[in-house]
Amino acid sequence: MMWTYGLWGGFPWMWVFPLFFFVVMLFFIFFRGGLPMCGGHDARERKESAREILDRRYARGEIGQEEYQQIKKEMEK
Repeated sequence: MMWTYGLWGGFPWMWVFPLFFFVVMLFFIFFRGGLPMCGGHDARERKESAREILDRRYARGEIGQEEYQQIKKEMEK
């Protein structure tokens, strides 16, 4: 009787797939910095330095050249 316990042979295989799913979810939560679908952060993200923020503000035209040079000098102290 080959089909007595179903296609997979019964109970022992039923826990393998949920266990695999659980292990994959733990990997994403702990090693990737959170679940992407839940707004988790990427572990490779980094904070911008003050110099990068200053450069971006100058490039956008939020500050003029004089103010840019003055702030840059202050940061180098």
